[in-house]
Amino acid sequence: MNLRSYWRFFVVLRRFLPLILAYARDRRRFLFFGRGRQVDSATRRRRARHLLDSMLTLGPTFIKLGQLLSTRPDILPPEYVEEFATLQDRVPPAPWPEARAVIEAELGPVEETFEDFDTEAISGASLGQVYLAEVDGERVAVKVRRPGVEDLVEADLRVIRWSLPILQRSVDEARAYSLDTLADEFAKTIREEMDYEREARMLREIRTNFADDEGLRMPAVIESHTTGRVMTMEYVSGTKIDDVATLDRKGIDRTAIAEKLQRTYMTMIMDHGVFHADPHPGNLAVQDDGTLVFYDFGMSGRVDPFLQDKIVDFYAAIAAQDIDAILDTLVAMGGLSPEADRQVMGDIMELAIADARGEAVEQYRVQQIIQQVEDTIYEFPLRLPSNLALVLRMATVVEGVCVTLDPDFDFIEVASGYLRDKGYVERGTRDFVRDRAEEVSDAAQSMVRVPPKLESALDRIDRENLHVRADIEDSGGHLETLAWRFLLGMLLAAGVLSTTLLFSFASVEATAVAGAGTIFVALLVWRSFRSKRGFRGQPQFTRHAMQRRSDEEPGGPAETDDVVTTGGPFVDVGGAEGSGPEEDS
Repeated sequence: MNLRSYWRFFVVLRRFLPLILAYARDRRRFLFFGRGRQVDSATRRRRARHLLDSMLTLGPTFIKLGQLLSTRPDILPPEYVEEFATLQDRVPPAPWPEARAVIEAELGPVEETFEDFDTEAISGASLGQVYLAEVDGERVAVKVRRPGVEDLVEADLRVIRWSLPILQRSVDEARAYSLDTLADEFAKTIREEMDYEREARMLREIRTNFADDEGLRMPAVIESHTTGRVMTMEYVSGTKIDDVATLDRKGIDRTAIAEKLQRTYMTMIMDHGVFHADPHPGNLAVQDDGTLVFYDFGMSGRVDPFLQDKIVDFYAAIAAQDIDAILDTLVAMGGLSPEADRQVMGDIMELAIADARGEAVEQYRVQQIIQQVEDTIYEFPLRLPSNLALVLRMATVVEGVCVTLDPDFDFIEVASGYLRDKGYVERGTRDFVRDRAEEVSDAAQSMVRVPPKLESALDRIDRENLHVRADIEDSGGHLETLAWRFLLGMLLAAGVLSTTLLFSFASVEATAVAGAGTIFVALLVWRSFRSKRGFRGQPQFTRHAMQRRSDEEPGGPAETDDVVTTGGPFVDVGGAEGSGPEEDS
């Protein structure tokens, strides 16, 4: 295993080395020194496609890693998330003799275990492949773990763990932490997906939850033919859900199917707390009578009661177009940093809803809203809880399938109807009344507490016994830059003095060494002032700038010329373009 891990490490490193060097140069242009460089969206997208190709070449583990990363906008820029979302887990099946060895090791001879067995796989994925067979006169689907995949996955997981220190050096502290936790989460997820006994348990639970729903069909597990590496299920046929032409030919109401799909997933999340997390078209089908069929429960998840309540609040806020409630819910769920600029986020939410409204009256697409939020999450990095990431991915994929079925699909109407039918709207009203009552109670208590505290504070001021502690926030690193320049200035002064004294009293060689060091320090000083980072403040409140701002305001030009000119080091807004010395004086 170790030898294989070492070999895989060098294979992975060779595939990823060009990208690693490119990312390193983004932080330091010349790797060990130099300022960073800006990367535009087109470059990020080109890199994302190159990385996607590398993952496909490296095999099952990295295909699954790419799928997981497509749910993590807190780690990757939106261009990477979009590209990875297209990653399909479809690879040619392993040869039958290898798969046969797995089946017989788990269940015994194929001819004795099954009445009939078709050796041509009907589908192949990175971790397993599916065959048709017959048990007790019934057709079944036999899912077999890909031969040898366990050793390959374990070797690749070691490679990922060894590669983390290299990756963490090229990202900021917040994303370095996210990468570390992501590696643990990914190892747990892929091992769970290879465990067919777990998949069988999840399928049984979800199937039991919908046992009374005649419009849904999930295959039953054949317990006697299921182990950790082989899973045998009832074979359920159907038309692939995105085969619109066939659905129309069979007279199936696509709008009704889209609504059924959306309501089913809302029920899984809000009511049951356990959900099928991989609703891409390959795992969904429709029978001739309109019954919705679900396949492949390897990727499934759970949500705790707290997260369930917050998801309900999130859907209700979208339905009510309540921007503040959407932001509050995202922060409470851990999907948005509480330090994010609420004004900026509010504008993004309003733009997302306005964009959705432009497509059709009273139509709002949750995917567009989530996409806008994901873009901003990357700017305000915060690790998403793993199940919340799965929920976000599930919601976007489901919405995409619904729009494929019905381009005019009205998500907001379906969500609002579901909330009403389940009584969540009434619950929201009760919660609102309760919250307002608590606020009134808190306000009444504050009216009693504040006057004594205010009097005590005024007494301390009167006795000159009041101390104020101030924490300086220097997110731009200005104090560090100031300290660095101060140190360089001292070294430069000492170097000039030393060079002068050596020139007067010592040898030429000693003078040359000191002079070279002094010149080097002088270059560092010059470079620190030429760098775009640091103090680049220019006068902001110039007469020209103030006049231009006044002209742009509804009230017209300013009525006074008493303008104060400032240009402190913490001002990061440049003066007006083309302003001359007289205007900046």
